[in-house]
Amino acid sequence: QVQLVESGGGLVQAGGSLRISCAGSGRSFISRYTMGWFRQAPGKEREFVAAISWTGSIQDNADSVKGRFTISRDNAKNTVYLQMNSLKPEDTAVYYCAAGGSWGRRRGDYDYWGQGTQVTVSS
Repeated sequence: QVQLVESGGGLVQAGGSLRISCAGSGRSFISRYTMGWFRQAPGKEREFVAAISWTGSIQDNADSVKGRFTISRDNAKNTVYLQMNSLKPEDTAVYYCAAGGSWGRRRGDYDYWGQGTQVTVSS
């Protein structure tokens, strides 16, 4: 069982930046998992944002965030990050991190989920 805890969400103006984090809680070591970020806006389906391989050598980003968001990980700190730049009001959502044993963009590719952190971008 892997427990994930997100942090760093908040309110930011359009064009601003924010970095959110996801840490493995207690003895939940994430180093051998693919890690992903998803987001869910009110009334919408949860959607893929970004993923990173367990070594950190491969990243994948949704088209909607390419060039603006960067996923990274520090396995020594048991933490994965999402750096979000040039934020837009449409980026407003609850952001969830997830850990999985396979690679992909589907929710089913991930086995463990955090509780989410709210990101709100004002216009």
